Amino acid sequence: QVQLVESGGGLVQPGGSLRLSCAASRFTDYDDYDAIGWFRQAPGKEREGVSCISTNDGSTVYASSVTGRFTISRDNAKNTVYLQMNSLKPEDTAVYYCAPVLGNYYCSRSGYEYAYWGQGTRVTVSS
Repeated sequence: QVQLVESGGGLVQPGGSLRLSCAASRFTDYDDYDAIGWFRQAPGKEREGVSCISTNDGSTVYASSVTGRFTISRDNAKNTVYLQMNSLKPEDTAVYYCAPVLGNYYCSRSGYEYAYWGQGTRVTVSS
């Protein structure tokens, strides 16, 4: 399984914005999956789903904690999925990962098991 590569994290003040990128060699590597999802893991907490975008019709799912602040999108020509994060809060601090998913159950929940997590990208929201 080819890993997805996350980037774009950093330190930002509360209320600020960041755009994360999730790059694949080819989206077709994930034809057996239904979506590409963003997940995050804060210190001492379980990894949780943040958002997913369908590989078929581009439909999206968001966790309630980020709805209205985060936007997931994809650029098929660049084989990249983005997560635009606005109005960031200290509780958004976490390492963010992307992964292919089946269905959308785990797109807004913790507990997703995937054998090929990448190194993630760290987001720190602090003044």
